[in-house]
Amino acid sequence: MAIRVLIVDDSATARAVLRDILESDPMIEVVATASDAYVARDKIVELRPDVVCLDVEMPRMDGITFLKRLMHYMPVPVIMVSSLTQNGAKTTLEALEAGAVDFVAKPHSHIYDGKEEMRDELLSKIKVASKVRVQKRILSNPQQANTTSLAETTHKILAIGASTGGTEALKDVLMGLPRNAPGTIVVQHMPANFTGPFAERLNSLCAMEVREARNGDSITPGLVLIAPGDYHMVVRRSGARYYVEIGSGEKVSGHRPSVDVLFNSVAKIAGSNAIGVILTGMGGDGARGLLSMRNAGAGTIGQDEASCVVYGMPKVAYELGGVERQLPLSKVANGILELL
Repeated sequence: MAIRVLIVDDSATARAVLRDILESDPMIEVVATASDAYVARDKIVELRPDVVCLDVEMPRMDGITFLKRLMHYMPVPVIMVSSLTQNGAKTTLEALEAGAVDFVAKPHSHIYDGKEEMRDELLSKIKVASKVRVQKRILSNPQQANTTSLAETTHKILAIGASTGGTEALKDVLMGLPRNAPGTIVVQHMPANFTGPFAERLNSLCAMEVREARNGDSITPGLVLIAPGDYHMVVRRSGARYYVEIGSGEKVSGHRPSVDVLFNSVAKIAGSNAIGVILTGMGGDGARGLLSMRNAGAGTIGQDEASCVVYGMPKVAYELGGVERQLPLSKVANGILELL
């Protein structure tokens, strides 16, 4: 009888590659895939797989937290499959301690390119795991199981988007944050050659360091990175380090840089480890991205109509359901600190 496997990974590409690898072996059947822990939970209850392949970095609930709950309520052999295991010995040990049978590291290169190098190891460990009799784990501290392990290994991220009227609104918000506030990434609709001087002005006024972002800059507490004009900015992650990637590409929501591009990357990479803020601006850029952040578990704030120069972007975000708290500009900084 074939070994029945459930694949849990937020990346559609990774799910497809893992399915290809597993289905290349006639002894293994992929019964389903899931994009997050909540979908996985329902699939496990319904299908009772023999083995679960589980990613660490996922929105809504990270893999370690889900593993702890799974081992308590419905133990099943789990193989952790994540790039975080490459540089995250602490995370790997935490997963094994929580009940994972073993782990397989995703390749440093693009997963398609590294498909062959992980094939034999993954297939072998799936077969071994299918024979393991896992034991129920007791949640000795249920409160701890409800926290995300990503918060233990990475700093929080604050992502802010603004357009018309946003230069002064950003100044007010950033001046209200302390020197040790979370690493902050900002998209302000602004032409090339304007964002550098704008960042310098903010740097002279704020307790935090503010500068125009450079490709590969780490997102660290006390630092604000402003997306350079005419370039998109996204968040990436390497082990426990968040950093930004700067690139060109087509305009999104009519803009480059685009708030939607930034917020969507934050939702995917940081999930509940982030806070999103949308300030005054014309149009709807950032509204859907903020909704993605909220759906991924992030706290979200929208500037209210009365304090906006143009109640466009925050209005669309609010109507879509992306705004958790709607606040006047004078209270946004305090709202961020409360969410922290």
